[in-house]
Amino acid sequence: MKLKPINKEKIYLVTGAAGFIGMHLTKELLELGCHVIGVDNLNDYYDVNLKYSRLNILMQYKNFIFNKADLTDKMHLQQLFTENKIDIVIHLAAQVGVRYSIENPDVYIQSNLVGFHHILEMCRSHQVDHFLYASSSSVYGANKNIPFSTEDQTESPVSLYGATKKTNELMAHVYSHLYQIPTTGLRFFTVYGPYGRPDMAYFSFTKAIIKGFPIKVFNNGDMYRDFTYIDDIISGVMKLIENSAALQMKKLPYKIYNIGNNNSEKLIDFITAIESAVGKEAKKEYCPMQPGDVYCTYANVSDLMLDTGFKPETPIQEGINRFVQWYRDFYEEGADFYQIRG
Repeated sequence: MKLKPINKEKIYLVTGAAGFIGMHLTKELLELGCHVIGVDNLNDYYDVNLKYSRLNILMQYKNFIFNKADLTDKMHLQQLFTENKIDIVIHLAAQVGVRYSIENPDVYIQSNLVGFHHILEMCRSHQVDHFLYASSSSVYGANKNIPFSTEDQTESPVSLYGATKKTNELMAHVYSHLYQIPTTGLRFFTVYGPYGRPDMAYFSFTKAIIKGFPIKVFNNGDMYRDFTYIDDIISGVMKLIENSAALQMKKLPYKIYNIGNNNSEKLIDFITAIESAVGKEAKKEYCPMQPGDVYCTYANVSDLMLDTGFKPETPIQEGINRFVQWYRDFYEEGADFYQIRG
């Protein structure tokens, strides 16, 4: 399917711009010459220096404006949308993490539900062309249908994080139905790569293996994940942004896509790939399954392929090699975290 190229005349708002996916997506838009407003509250859920380091990259572009804001501050958002003619919103900001949602549920309600509602209200009152938002494979819960299809039932998430993402999809559906706002949900599957999140297993595994520390291997390594390299995620999202005009023409205002590698890897094999890239064997502590975890994730991406012609395809060893090389360069050679702080 031939899609129209990215419209460089439009103004793009990316929430969570200093986040992992947000930085990479914003950089891709900026490289194309698009005008991007990035929003992030730069919270300390993980090392804020990494967020500033990502932001440093974006601040080098003249067509980028950064706005530090919390999405629960509706008045601030109202001012931002009033002062800028925002055409397309890519909403990636959220409180992430399955296990942390058990420890601190309140922040998930505020960020993922209240903040999401505020963004939807801005899209409604300011008539944006297209609203794309991050959902998650966590909405599938303990779904037994493999691979996961967007046609599957998602009424039984097993974590509060997954429940908030499912609620986001329902809220987006309501706003599409009532106000004809084209909305596209992006169910991401275990994203990894350079500048990734330190709370993710592959990140902590790499750090521990390099330093000779033991790693915790849950369910004795008998778990499966559809690990998706960051470049594939960005390519998929960009294709769906290009698909904005087609969605409007078809009068299909509400759509959800899986964006995954379409290949489920066993956790122990994933660890082996990291060991190979690092050149060192891990010291393993085998542990039972954690609360909120699921046994397997596996994305059916047939809808994505049909509507955009794109399918993620980066092999796991290639993606891990790139990440480990970045990790060594970033942490062993050092990085200028503080260039824009203060």
